[in-house]
Parts: sequence; structure tokens; C-alpha cells
Amino acid sequence: MVTADTLLLAAYLLDLIAGDPRWMPHPVKGIGWLAMQSEALLRGTVLPLRLAGILAVLIVVGGSAGVAGLLVILAAKLHPWAGMAVAMYLMYSCFAVKDLCDHARAVEQALDAGDIELARRKVSFMVGRDTASLTVGGIALAATESVAENSVDGVTAPLFYALLFGPVGAIAYKAINTIDSTFGYKNERYLEFGWAAAKLDDLANYLPARVTVFVIALAAALSNLRFFDIFQAVRQGARRHASPNSGYPECACAGALGVTFGGARSYGGEFHDAPQLGIRAGECTPLTIRRSVQLMRLTAALFLVLGVGIRIVVQSVL
Repeated sequence: MVTADTLLLAAYLLDLIAGDPRWMPHPVKGIGWLAMQSEALLRGTVLPLRLAGILAVLIVVGGSAGVAGLLVILAAKLHPWAGMAVAMYLMYSCFAVKDLCDHARAVEQALDAGDIELARRKVSFMVGRDTASLTVGGIALAATESVAENSVDGVTAPLFYALLFGPVGAIAYKAINTIDSTFGYKNERYLEFGWAAAKLDDLANYLPARVTVFVIALAAALSNLRFFDIFQAVRQGARRHASPNSGYPECACAGALGVTFGGARSYGGEFHDAPQLGIRAGECTPLTIRRSVQLMRLTAALFLVLGVGIRIVVQSVL
């Protein structure tokens, strides 16, 4: 008998092998389309923008989860194996371990080859900051920070909700993450309309971000990295971050790697000074990128193994 744990493991392994082929239909594209259609429809009403944004969240998240559940049910009616295949595919589409690794390694390889222009172009796929004038250290910092931040929303958080609620949970989380990326901006257009999307994303990532710190610590211990620095870095810096959640994995990774994140960066020509995260003044290098990828991959594997193990224990007790 194929269990839920087997399907989840298969989905995770499929992501490690195949990543996200551009030719393959992806649920996130459909979620993004639904988000844009919902915004266009609701902005055309007389509803207050904050209420319209709340309705958009309900439509996109509820619709995405509903469609995911319906697809699994309909496929299972055709054949049990079809239902399992759809469930596995939906979960697989929510993980981004290989894509994150590939993007980071492309930056590392360009830096190792001394091609700084290529490295700037490759890192621009990972971050929103301006990259045209980044130095080697700035490029390595941007790539390493991106791996650290995305270790939650691209890796452990989808695993967390897949462990709890299966493919429907994973898709619902991805819908929350997508609408935050679409609406969750603090600008004139989205300050009110995107309020619900941003708040829901903060809530959805609250537990995964904090649990991930402990799994990063375990991965760091197994990798002979700076285990004890992790908790000091999180304690001192996590709440300095503009996001209520992103500071936790970023501080944990900075502590483990013995580097400092943050500092000056430019977005659309406007300079910002991000808070310093980490307790050691080490600078990022191509080697730091490689170590961050290794740390992220081990963290993801441990998160999955520990999650499945805890679920098996709980099920046996209940």
C-alpha cells in the first residue's frame, strides 16, 4: 500500500531530480492568473480596498485548495494510481530545492570563473535588489541571503503544510505565498488591497520559520558549522528584520556560516540599509554560497525525515 509518507517522499525526490522544467504546466502560474483576475474584478466594485483584498485572498486561497482537492478526488475515481500521481505532482510543484540550488550554483560558478557580469546577471534572478554595480562580495552576499531566506518559503514551509494537510495544504500555502508576492507590497497601490495577503503570509510562515531554525542548527552540527552561533545570532538579530519571519532563517544561516548579512543595497535606484544579521563579521564568498546550498539541502532532508518520523509516532499513539 502506498502511504501519504511515501507520496511525500516521492514528491520531494522528484523535485531533487527534475526541479521545475519550464515546459511543464505549473500550479503557481494558475494561482497567479487567478490572483490577477480576482484583483481586476474586485477593484471594479465599490467595496473598500481592504475588504476587496480580503475577498481576493479568500477566492485565491480557497479556490486553489478546492481545485487541488477536486483534482485528487476526480483522478482517484478514474484509478487509485491516478489519484496518487496527481497528489504527488501537486506536492512536488510546491517544492523548490533544486531550483534554489541551481540558481545559487550558477552564481557561484560564474564567480569562480571570474565572470562578474555573468554573476551579476545570474544573481538578478534570485534577488530584487539592483545588481548592475555589485562587487564580488556583494554578489556572494545577495546569493547567500537569498538561499537563507527562501529556505523557508520555498522548502520547509511547503514541507510543513504537506506533512500536516497533504497536497491540499501544500497548494494552499503556495497560494498564500503567491498572493503575498503579488499583492503584499507597502506602496500606494497595495497598502490596503494587499493588507490581508501580507498578514496571512506572515501567519502561515510563523511556525515554519521558527521550527526551521532548530533544523538548521541540527544540519549545522552535522556539517561541522557554527552550531552555537546560530541561537545567539537569532536572539540578537531576528527581530531586527523588516519581516516578522524572514529574520529567523537568515540569522540562523548567518550564524552557522560565520558571516554577516544586511547592509546597504539599492532597489530601483533607491538605497536602503538593511539591518546587520549575524554575530561574526565574515564576508560572503563563492565558498559561502556553496556552503549555504549544502546547509539548505541538509536542512530540507532533515525537516522531511523528522516530520515524517513525528507523524508516524503521533499516529501510532493515537
